[in-house]
Amino acid sequence: MAELDVPHPREVFTLQGQEAAEAAFEDARSRGRLHHAWLLTGPMGVGKATFAYRAARRLLGAAPDPDHGLLASDPEHPVCRQVAARSHPDLMVLEREGPDGKARRLIPVDDARKLAEFFSKSPAAAPHRVAIIDAADDLNVNAANAILKTLEEPPPRGVLLMVSHAPGRLLPTIRSRCRRLAFRTLELEESAAFVRAHAQVNVEESLRLSRMAEGAPGRALQLAAAEALAMDDAARELLADLPNVDETRALSLAEGFRGGEGPARFALLFDRLADRVHALAKDRAAQGIGDLDRWAAAWETLQRLPREVDGLNLDRADALFTALAELRQAART
Repeated sequence: MAELDVPHPREVFTLQGQEAAEAAFEDARSRGRLHHAWLLTGPMGVGKATFAYRAARRLLGAAPDPDHGLLASDPEHPVCRQVAARSHPDLMVLEREGPDGKARRLIPVDDARKLAEFFSKSPAAAPHRVAIIDAADDLNVNAANAILKTLEEPPPRGVLLMVSHAPGRLLPTIRSRCRRLAFRTLELEESAAFVRAHAQVNVEESLRLSRMAEGAPGRALQLAAAEALAMDDAARELLADLPNVDETRALSLAEGFRGGEGPARFALLFDRLADRVHALAKDRAAQGIGDLDRWAAAWETLQRLPREVDGLNLDRADALFTALAELRQAART
């Protein structure tokens, strides 16, 4: 499952469950009322970036493909090929991925400042110039302020598409200058069907992944690629053994925190533990069982430790055994 190749949104030509957002955008475009800036909001993994590339291709003049939705384009059209190759002169993308292909922590201000220059020019080969920011949440403070210049002085024939997973964290001045499009999560069966179509999983596994992703199919695929099912099984087994802890299993998990994929495995295990502890506490509360204070404290620890490990460069194995010690205490109540 770790070998599953999750495509970049620029390489995806289908979008499921977001017909309302596409209809709203196409209605504005067809009536000549296309806003210069669009804020695409919703949970991570529901298709916001995929929508941005679908809209961008059409704005850049790609031929429509009515068999795959309102904003779909023919993948073989020259515009689509240029977008996929990141070579279209009228498309600019700001994202965390740097020129070297490595992910950066934030989108730097130097990248954001290029946006004003990009929109100051007329389209070279298309009806519009289009910029995608994926995601606006990743702009640092100075970069966010640099974006405001473009929003305050709308460029002629320019369209800015901004992905945001948490719009409440953006500057109010950014939010107020954008038209918002909300993207929904999918029903469990819809999301599970999407996962089965793109990953080699059975029905039960696709449903588990979709529950973990809370109806965000893109997130479910990322979880599949990250071996989330194995981490979820490990979390279930650890909690089932409480107040005992299988030291051999815990040490094996801690060993997996090393190497390039170690941080992701660590974060995923803590996420699965926290989710299962939350469900366990809710079940105990519904049944009127025991004092839940220790379980609440354990859940808070599972939420807090990954942030501290990341921010303070703490040892991940130590963090795991700290969390397990608190879980053992909770289980004894």
